[in-house]
Amino acid sequence: MTPSSAPGRDLDRVAAGLAERVLALHRALDRRVAADHPHPKLPEGQLALLRYVARREGATVREAAEALLMKPNNVSTLVSQMTERGLLERRQDGTDKRVAHLHLTAASRGRLAEVRELEAGYVREALLSLTEGERGALGSALDALDALANRLHPAAR
Repeated sequence: MTPSSAPGRDLDRVAAGLAERVLALHRALDRRVAADHPHPKLPEGQLALLRYVARREGATVREAAEALLMKPNNVSTLVSQMTERGLLERRQDGTDKRVAHLHLTAASRGRLAEVRELEAGYVREALLSLTEGERGALGSALDALDALANRLHPAAR
């Protein structure tokens, strides 16, 4: 079959639709949180780094850079800024003093929890307005979305 065949066109439609809708969902959540969260909005890179460290407490700068698709020196700069602001801690490795492990502070853990709670609340509210079938379809799609995200990451290629 050629790319112009019906299955190829359907795949293109799904790919374009997913890309558009994922960005639209992200923008909508970002704007709602910015409007309702009592703290100044963190830049996207800082928030992404906090979310990563929350999932991988003790990660190194290099690990965070690879996962976030950033250059290690840019992540190191973010870590320095966030350490100064009390959002991250660097803890020296016990065996290799050149390596630092990243940890959330109590303040960043609290702010991240607040943001996650707001996001979950907005999504929960929106889900309640959908039909049971629509909610089921979205729930069923979560594993497929995870697999898609993993395949899009350059490390998977």
